[in-house]
Amino acid sequence: WQLPADLTKMHLTDNPHPQVTHVPSSQSGCSIASDSGSSSLSDIYQATESEMGDVDLTGLPEAPVDSEDEEEEEDEDIDRTSDPLLGRDVVRECLEKEPADKTDDDIEQLLEFMHQLPAFANMTMSVRRELCSVMIFEVVEQAGAIILEDGQELDSWYVILNGTVEISYPDGKSESLCMGNSFGITPSLEKQYMNGVVRTKVDDCQFVCIAQQDYWRILNHVEKNTHKVEEEGEIVMVKEHRELDRSGTRKGHIVIKATPERLIMHLIEEHSIVDPTYIEDFLLTYRTFLTSPLEVGNKLLEWFKVDSLRDKVTRVVLLWVNNHFNDFEGDPAMTRFLEEFEKNLENTKMKGHLRLLNIACAAKAKWRQITLQKPSRDSPLFFSLLGGSDKGFGIFVETVEMGSKAAEAGLKRGDQV
Repeated sequence: WQLPADLTKMHLTDNPHPQVTHVPSSQSGCSIASDSGSSSLSDIYQATESEMGDVDLTGLPEAPVDSEDEEEEEDEDIDRTSDPLLGRDVVRECLEKEPADKTDDDIEQLLEFMHQLPAFANMTMSVRRELCSVMIFEVVEQAGAIILEDGQELDSWYVILNGTVEISYPDGKSESLCMGNSFGITPSLEKQYMNGVVRTKVDDCQFVCIAQQDYWRILNHVEKNTHKVEEEGEIVMVKEHRELDRSGTRKGHIVIKATPERLIMHLIEEHSIVDPTYIEDFLLTYRTFLTSPLEVGNKLLEWFKVDSLRDKVTRVVLLWVNNHFNDFEGDPAMTRFLEEFEKNLENTKMKGHLRLLNIACAAKAKWRQITLQKPSRDSPLFFSLLGGSDKGFGIFVETVEMGSKAAEAGLKRGDQV
């Protein structure tokens, strides 16, 4: 979901549905909408909007850890999907229905299956859904069967669900297409003709076909469902309009593509009712398009200085610490960011938020053993401690001198001894 300023550099093009789409792992799409409940601070965070008082927050909500039952379910899922289509009886039943007979549930089943295929990779959710509602299922039993002759007028767009086809071009070259690849017409109402011969290479090749009229109509009406944000004449963000139910109450725009800078900025903007987990999704996936988490951290520290953005920035950091504490624990620069953010909370007297931050860090901290060697008994330690039995709480590292032996050994401010 990364969108460079120059559209020619990325996978949002004038023709986003090429005949054969190869999606390397580095460019694979990441849906930013999530229906699953990730670990969230929203319930606790609401308490900070009013006076916290003496509320006893004993911990932060945790995402469920994989259980044996879930592992068994995963094994079953793997068994069900090991065969591309034949193992998916429900999907095949949906495919074999006439378009007019497909129910909403049928279309959702097809949508879940089709979105994994490269041919549908760069399409918006609404386009995939409409294509699923009009697709026809076809099976060619025998290998070597000719599907399209050279020069034959095209009337459909084909996506391979099972098997392999070969395209033999007039110049003698050939190309093999397998599951998830597409061939046939482009989204235009002009007459188009096949260049080369398409024949099956194996038995039991399965396809979905979409008629030219439908393909053109759906792909050329996608603009009504998208909103493009431009800055200085360049598209920096693309949003798609979605409705989550038929009542019309849960509808809005969801971010599907943007430049890295615009994605970071959206962290503190208002999020649509259909995109409630944007922050969690960003924090889960930013590693795929940012070189350093400090790109986000530095922006958050900058925005913290703005009174109207302070609460939003704090929520982002709390979610980040709660869901991805390793980003801070394993990176000295990010540890310094967290310390600076903590000081900012102290300076602005945001005691409730500061308490939440301390709870999150304590809940996520891990035991570790550190060996600090001193050349002599009188040598300085390069760190200071706070607390003890006379203070009524544990012993904590208060400061660590930067670049010292203590810092090199891995001692950090906030460590409990």
